[in-house]
Amino acid sequence: MKFIFPQNYNLKSKLFGIFDYSTIFLNVFWDLFIFLLIQLVNNLNLKIFLFLIFSFPLFLFSFFGFNGENINYILKYILIFIFKNKILLFKK
Repeated sequence: MKFIFPQNYNLKSKLFGIFDYSTIFLNVFWDLFIFLLIQLVNNLNLKIFLFLIFSFPLFLFSFFGFNGENINYILKYILIFIFKNKILLFKK
């Protein structure tokens, strides 16, 4: 059987068909950063709670996403809007 893919079809390699590799890198980097910061706390229950509070939202956004958009691009657009909001709002 022969499959025909359209020219505008974007075939991206993903882990388990869900996560882009750049998104996995971002999640691992963020989780490692949070893990190293939480090591300053002595209470184990508080460590687990803080780690889940700070890492789980990013994981959910990367898993469900915004209409299939990569989380890295979304963070890029948010940062551009924060620093250059007048350009994006008033440009005609």
